[in-house]
Amino acid sequence: MKIKSWLGLVVAPVVVLATQGILYSMVTPACGAQMRLHMHLVAAVALAIVVVLAVVAFSACSLRRGEPGSPDHDGAQPPVPRRFLADMAAAVSGLSCLVILGMWFAMWVLGPCEIY
Repeated sequence: MKIKSWLGLVVAPVVVLATQGILYSMVTPACGAQMRLHMHLVAAVALAIVVVLAVVAFSACSLRRGEPGSPDHDGAQPPVPRRFLADMAAAVSGLSCLVILGMWFAMWVLGPCEIY
């Protein structure tokens, strides 16, 4: 298996979860200092990392387009799970980008001191 697919499958969600934990731990200091710049920097760096992983996953996905995709194909070659893994890596890394964008949007709308 190529490492490109596994980066999008494993590392992208781990970056999202780490970002959520780091941002959550930064709420109290950001509220005390009334400064959200550090939180936005963490979200921007995490988004940049996940976008790079998504580009790598999408490139691996586009390289696998010619391979058979299902076990019931009519080709002479046996099915290869690499195409499925490449497609799933692209989907997971794309979803991870959307999750980080959603967390970042919530930081723009809500301040760190707002409690409902």
